[in-house]
Amino acid sequence: MASSWTPLSGPSHAIALDVLINGPLSRAELSRRLDLSAASLTRLARPLVEAGLLIEVDPHNGDTHIGRPERPLDVVPTSHHFIGIKLTGDAAYGVMTTLRAEEVASARMPLTDRDPQVVCAVIAELVSRLADSGPAVTAVGISVGGQAADHAVVTAAPFLHWADVPLAVMVEDLTGLPTVVENDVIALTQAEHWFGAGRGLGRFAVLTVGAGVGYGLVVGGHQITSPDAGLGLVGHVPLDPMGPICFAGHRGCSTAMLTMPSIEAAASVALRRSVDYDEVLDLAVAGDPAAGRIVADAGHALGRLIALAANLTMPEQVVLSGEGVRLVDVAREQIDEALAADRDPHASHLHLEVRPGTFAQWARGAAVSAIQTFVLGQD
Repeated sequence: MASSWTPLSGPSHAIALDVLINGPLSRAELSRRLDLSAASLTRLARPLVEAGLLIEVDPHNGDTHIGRPERPLDVVPTSHHFIGIKLTGDAAYGVMTTLRAEEVASARMPLTDRDPQVVCAVIAELVSRLADSGPAVTAVGISVGGQAADHAVVTAAPFLHWADVPLAVMVEDLTGLPTVVENDVIALTQAEHWFGAGRGLGRFAVLTVGAGVGYGLVVGGHQITSPDAGLGLVGHVPLDPMGPICFAGHRGCSTAMLTMPSIEAAASVALRRSVDYDEVLDLAVAGDPAAGRIVADAGHALGRLIALAANLTMPEQVVLSGEGVRLVDVAREQIDEALAADRDPHASHLHLEVRPGTFAQWARGAAVSAIQTFVLGQD
């Protein structure tokens, strides 16, 4: 991915990256943040401005600096655009974003066939539709519920029934655009780290609830990853010894207690008719005893899972997201009760940040994977 970002290294790259994620920033603030002298900062920033990678912007209206106010440095967010695509078992959701992951356009296309070649054709059409909205596209990011290797190969994607699919190359061949493939929870955590609720935090966790249960962690300003990411390990955590059994035979685990299919299945049995996730939550709010009990149990389980994550990793904040995140609003009382019961009463207050659970949010995470690869010069 050739651009003015890729040759940057050392302090010059650190300056540009800090401005991208946290800007606009004054030279004095950058000097402080990066532990550089004012003279060094000025020397290093000058070629970045001359090359157009950074620009000077008007100072904030509240600037009370005596004399001529210093003009902060910023990037031009619209200098590059990226497309992020989230794949589920039955649809491809896409967004176009700026360099700062601001959504410009969105689109959705159904997947009528899960054959990789058919899915890639859908991706190419989705990219074309989004690209037609105007600006040139720098790169594409794709996220899947499963495992991805080397930002290129989907090694396992249970919802798509895929194994060892060289998705990045296949999409690049069809679109002509550099393509990055990543696990969806990793990508979502990246987005929250750089441009979302976790920006500026050295340590935070992400928990997602939806078709599955996901967990992401940032420590010391770095995301923790592993070859096992994408296996859904947090879905096997036991939360209720009397709870239902999941597909893997675990009783009362995260998958059995918190996923949308499990909650739908439990409610459908109790109510003797088929009900979807939102209807279960609506019935609980309306006072239906069966739905209320199922949702309350799920809320209690989620509170225990949050407490476990907090007790083991001691985050400053836990970000809650995923397409099933509405559970937090409906069962907040049970979540808070379980969280309090499983946390030391003297423990620091744990801030919970609830983020949108839309598929556009997942797709935005995929776009951020492409943005990170672009600005960090990763292969």
